[in-house]
Amino acid sequence: MSDLNDNIARAQAYMQRFREQGVLNHINGESVPADSGKTFETLSPVDLTPLANVAKGGASDVDRAVKAAQEAFKTWSKMPGKQRREILIKVAEAIEARAEEIAFTECMDTGQALRFMSKAAIRGAANFRFFADKAPDAEDGLALRNENQMNVTSKRPIGPIAVITPWNTPFMLSTWKIAPALASGCTVVHKPAEFSPMTAKLLVEIAEEAGLPKGVLNLVNGMGEDAGKALTEHPGIKAIAFVGESRTGQMIMAQAAPTLKRFHFELGGKNPVIIFDDADIDRAVDAACFMIYSLNGERCTSSSRLLVQDSIYDEVTRRVADIANNIQVGHPLDPSTVVGPLIHPEHETKVLSYFEKAREQGATIATGGEKVGSEGCFVRPTLFTQAKQDMAVAQEEIFGPVLTAIAFKDEAEALHMANDTEYGLAAYLWTNDLNRAMRMTDELEAGMMWVNSENVRHLPAPFGGVKSSGIGRDGGDWSFDFYMETVNVSFPRKMHQVPALG
Repeated sequence: MSDLNDNIARAQAYMQRFREQGVLNHINGESVPADSGKTFETLSPVDLTPLANVAKGGASDVDRAVKAAQEAFKTWSKMPGKQRREILIKVAEAIEARAEEIAFTECMDTGQALRFMSKAAIRGAANFRFFADKAPDAEDGLALRNENQMNVTSKRPIGPIAVITPWNTPFMLSTWKIAPALASGCTVVHKPAEFSPMTAKLLVEIAEEAGLPKGVLNLVNGMGEDAGKALTEHPGIKAIAFVGESRTGQMIMAQAAPTLKRFHFELGGKNPVIIFDDADIDRAVDAACFMIYSLNGERCTSSSRLLVQDSIYDEVTRRVADIANNIQVGHPLDPSTVVGPLIHPEHETKVLSYFEKAREQGATIATGGEKVGSEGCFVRPTLFTQAKQDMAVAQEEIFGPVLTAIAFKDEAEALHMANDTEYGLAAYLWTNDLNRAMRMTDELEAGMMWVNSENVRHLPAPFGGVKSSGIGRDGGDWSFDFYMETVNVSFPRKMHQVPALG
């Protein structure tokens, strides 16, 4: 308990200025309130007490931020990649220096457990380092020759980018988008989710203190229907990088269509973990539990569907239930907590609603299925068994520590079940049969697949989904393909006959 009390005291000290000053917008290097003067509260999911007042930005705030990004683009885009790299490495170092502040703030604002958020800043710094190292070569292209021509390609930053990030692990996900945008020479207007805005303000302050020029990274807080809509519709924004729900992605696409913006969408998932009877069951169970019960189950790549061969279904679900029963639910700053409170009462209500749906449709709640305590947004880790493919808990993204287990008889049925959703972000396959792994991965409808592994992050690899789970890819050079435009210049290698008309 002393560790928890010490951590709470340090967190309160870090957030004292936010309580006093509020969470302001950050435009052209200045911390400013919303033009309207309006604010909204960000709540602690631990006990629903207000953490701070947040600037409620609107169209005029967005317009000022975009104009600042346009002006800064004139110089930032022309800066040699080597110089951009030096600045972004300093940003990474500054993030690492304030890792505890970022982690504690994120825990209190999102409810995520410290054991996971303690790595948030380190992963964010790693994103900046990785993409910074690519900045010097970002413009490089190809020389394409034939007997008459030499075509030379190169890349150019596309312009000011809108980055719209979600409320789950917001700091890390913000750096995942912002770092490659800045490394490519783009400038950014960032709108974080209204449920978890605090670490976005830390990021822009840290970046500018480390030497990022004013106006290169701007922050506008607010609601999706106000600030978000104004940002996606603004003609000065050339591309939108969005992480969030599939329905929101649809709205953003419609709003931005008249200005023909480029999109990268990382959307929802209902990801299967498929366990065959020849798998290493110990490792498969541990991986399945980690991918649904870590980070409160509030992650796009969570393994929220457990598809198990019928011969081992009872054993696997029993083991998962035992693990779920032993997971500690508690205060996010308690070092022993695994599952903290869900982000917000609205989301808690959504997650709890699936317990009744499961009962009504005939699934069994093997463990969990209830709220924990009377304060905050705590929900017990849950396992549904005896589920069927057409149930709501097997088709809809719940986005909480809730796992749905379905039995399959053979490879063909497993493949059908895995693909039978509107989503296609990730899939996890457990088998020691190499031929089966090849067949399954050839047919699974998912943008990312892991064989005999949980989600292990590898920055050079592409990240993204298919179907309703997204458009485009992040990671490695794929990020630069999004934030930069490829141009071609053709030079003659020898004189040729020019057509003469008239």
